[in-house]
Amino acid sequence: MERRTIGAAALAVGAVGLGCMPMSWAYSGSRQRGDESLRAVHRALDLGSTLLDTADMYGPFTNELLLGRVLKERRPDAFVSTKVGLLVGEQHIVANGRPGYVKRACDASLRRLQTDVIDLYQLHRADPEVPVEETWGAMADLVRAGKVRALGMCAVGARGGRRSGGRLHDTTLRQLRRMQQVFPVSVVQAELSVWSPEALESLLPWCEARGIGFLAAMPLGNGFLTGTLTPGEGFEPDDVRARHPRFTAEMMAANQPIVVGLRRIARRHGEDVTPAQVALAWVLAQGRHVVPVPGAKRERWVTQNAGAARLRLTAEDLAEIGALPGARGSWD
Repeated sequence: MERRTIGAAALAVGAVGLGCMPMSWAYSGSRQRGDESLRAVHRALDLGSTLLDTADMYGPFTNELLLGRVLKERRPDAFVSTKVGLLVGEQHIVANGRPGYVKRACDASLRRLQTDVIDLYQLHRADPEVPVEETWGAMADLVRAGKVRALGMCAVGARGGRRSGGRLHDTTLRQLRRMQQVFPVSVVQAELSVWSPEALESLLPWCEARGIGFLAAMPLGNGFLTGTLTPGEGFEPDDVRARHPRFTAEMMAANQPIVVGLRRIARRHGEDVTPAQVALAWVLAQGRHVVPVPGAKRERWVTQNAGAARLRLTAEDLAEIGALPGARGSWD
């Protein structure tokens, strides 16, 4: 697989990463099977999808434990990215950016992942009760201690940005400017897909201008852009899509023209090309510093996603995608 160099720290990773969250959290709990997920991670590494993206809150903790079983055997093959800053309670999620907690959390992640160093340590969310400079400073100490190689930041999500009255990523950009004064930001992770292109407006250009890598979260639109979901089929109660306004039966039906457009382009490139691969190729075409991180928990999907790295969209393809209707059913 093509490799991309992202961030000031010159982090070399496969062009398509693997989001590991669905293996343990947030998506269809009844379909989460440890052995199947382990095979999926091994398959990703075999194909060159070296970036494995996880977080201590996924599970919580079980996702890192699962990856640790693979890393114990194949640490040199993997680029490990995990996150800190969010705590999962019974009915809520809260931020914790206290320096002491961050350092303890890193040690715990290292133990679960069965590794001596984390390649990319990301701040999941800034704690509103702690100056972001203090949290980031503690994370910088981890780099100096040799426990972490580079630092990244996850952008504030859709609801947090869109309800603030400003542009979606204004809050994230303010935080990033403050963090850069303390220690270099190597990577920013934020949602970017055909049906959620908002990062193209300001966040992606900001990163590109500063040599900061960009991890595209949810590049397949939580599975919608694969064309494998049926409107009205419903989701399990623990699935995040059961509460997402774009995944009501009405909105899924209304947004089908997006999938139809991707499928039309896929057919032009060959019988075996899928809408998901076109969607990932579109993300890859947004810049050499961009790496999509699609979530998957089965070998089949990992293999398909990795194949997107070989797909080259034409100028006509990109223009056609750009002309597709915008997604309906946003947080607004």
